[in-house]
Amino acid sequence: MAIKTIFLDRDGVINKEVNYLHKIEDLEFIDGVFDACVYFQSLGYQIIIITNQAGIARGYFNKEDYYALTSWMLKQFQLNGIKVLDIFYCPHGPNSSCNCRKPKPGMFLEADKIHRINLKDSWMIGDKETDIQAAHKAGIEKTILVKSGHPIDINNSKSMFIIDSIKEAIKIVT
Repeated sequence: MAIKTIFLDRDGVINKEVNYLHKIEDLEFIDGVFDACVYFQSLGYQIIIITNQAGIARGYFNKEDYYALTSWMLKQFQLNGIKVLDIFYCPHGPNSSCNCRKPKPGMFLEADKIHRINLKDSWMIGDKETDIQAAHKAGIEKTILVKSGHPIDINNSKSMFIIDSIKEAIKIVT
């Protein structure tokens, strides 16, 4: 049986945007992220994180730094009663020809291949139009764009909803 999923971008949705975040002491969770995820789980959604991490390709940090931060972050979710089913990341830079870097759909397609996801009943919550584009290319129509400080062209966004913070998503996702 296919599962319904909430796909979350990391930087700007789960945690406050920090250029090339790779140190635990620099990670600050966005207010309401844990409450929103507990709510999503209460509706039967699985949580999967999908994140571009170009800082690896650019040499700002390495995969070990990424894994250490991710492990700590996932522990914080667990301590708040949230099970993150999986996390997918793209370590490549913006000029890469990979299929995983958003706006390409590779991470979503890999998640579907591994976990058998009902893409039509799933959601993507991101903070850049590239998150929305990648979700649409993977067959996810339900999308939410969170204002995190990145420029958003509200009139031309392809997202179904645009909100100020992930905590507002509980009014949308049913």
